[in-house]
Amino acid sequence: MKFLRNRPNEAFTLVEIMIVVAIIALLAAIAVPGFLRARKRSQASRVLNDLRLIDNACDMYAIENNKKTNDPVAVADWTNYLKKGTNLYLTGRDILGNTYGPQAVDDIPAVPSATKTALSDVTDVAFWSPYN
Repeated sequence: MKFLRNRPNEAFTLVEIMIVVAIIALLAAIAVPGFLRARKRSQASRVLNDLRLIDNACDMYAIENNKKTNDPVAVADWTNYLKKGTNLYLTGRDILGNTYGPQAVDDIPAVPSATKTALSDVTDVAFWSPYN
């Protein structure tokens, strides 16, 4: 039995390598938009969760300070009722950097308009309910 030790044609050809690269590029082109959409949807969910936290923080502030409906609640007041060290506690801003601003007792906090515009391609009006 004779083994071929010096086979000159054992490497891949340039055409084969180009086909593999093209297939990988095609798969990436299909996957990347899905990842970007999932990221934006995750950001929208984070904003919605922040709004729930702000609503609860304003309620706790009002109870502890004997505030009535429509009394203003400054950002520094409602952030004191959030978990210390979180981005929302430290800045009073959403994940995109837009401020939630001062709130009022018994008013539902609203999505910052710039945030709603930036995430409008992955959300609809029903998604933001009741924080429209």
